[in-house]
Amino acid sequence: MEKEKGIGRFSRALAFLALLLAGLAVWNLCVGSARFTAAELFRLLVSPDGGTNGRILWEIRIPRIVAAVILGGALSLSGFLLQTFFANPIAGPFVLGISSGAKLVVSLMMILLLGRGIAVSSWGMILAAFAGAMLSMGFILLLSRRVRSMSMLVVCGVMIGYICSAITDFVVAFADDSNIVDLHNWSMGSFSGMSWGGIRVMALVVSAAFVCCFLLSKPIGAYQLGEVYAASVGVDTMRLRIALIVLTSVLSATVTAFAGPISFVGIAVPHLMKSLMGTAKPLLLIPACFLGGAAFVLFCDLIARTMFAPTELSISSVTAVLGAPVVIWVMVRQKNSGRREERHG
Repeated sequence: MEKEKGIGRFSRALAFLALLLAGLAVWNLCVGSARFTAAELFRLLVSPDGGTNGRILWEIRIPRIVAAVILGGALSLSGFLLQTFFANPIAGPFVLGISSGAKLVVSLMMILLLGRGIAVSSWGMILAAFAGAMLSMGFILLLSRRVRSMSMLVVCGVMIGYICSAITDFVVAFADDSNIVDLHNWSMGSFSGMSWGGIRVMALVVSAAFVCCFLLSKPIGAYQLGEVYAASVGVDTMRLRIALIVLTSVLSATVTAFAGPISFVGIAVPHLMKSLMGTAKPLLLIPACFLGGAAFVLFCDLIARTMFAPTELSISSVTAVLGAPVVIWVMVRQKNSGRREERHG
């Protein structure tokens, strides 16, 4: 009976997330500098034409929406993996400086190559971002051997992020080429200018990472109960930790390469999904986190694009405004639960 109730709740939650995502996608398609009615939208989707409205829909809005869905889901999933790896509820790619490390290496590569007139491919951006993410992750892992307190480890990650961001801003500020100076907009986070070629690349990478995460759901579930327990049931904890590091870095790198660093999604959404699903089982949370992250980022992008139109806000600013309260709530709830445990103890 309990199992049937759990399956029913999971099915309803996934259906709700799918409907929410579909509704947000339609809303994003209809509003903007050019507004479409439901009938006009349906006509342009069924029989696209070469007119202005058709180009706006198929060359600007749909690629942007698809990118927000893919990268939002990837960001949320990477946050879930990091929280599992460090057993810390506020671990995330932005907080631990992983996104900032990826941003730094991508910025340096683009400045070096664009300054010499060399174009950078999507795969090159991802590889550069992956190198930066792995570099930051390596520093965090080295610090974790000396710093046993998880709160101090998070503080160290924040400091690494600040250092990487400061170096990036310094380099971009003194760049001469006008195209390189535009990196400042990318460094604040944005889904504008997405192309179908870039979407094919990000979809391939994120889909592969998602499948790997899903296949590792059972070992991750055992790892959530502690390394000793995981090892006792036959999980190779060393390989699992390496897999979690690589998958987290790949997902974070893909987001940063295409949209720049985006804050708080990787922390906030997994907690929202745990509350919605009523469980922390990876088999259920992995698809829920992906759908929840996609919906959250799509909503934030809608606000960033339309609230002060024609001026567009950075996506990271909007996600911070909406995601930071969730992080505060998680920290307060964790503190209160710790106090209750002390009283009962």
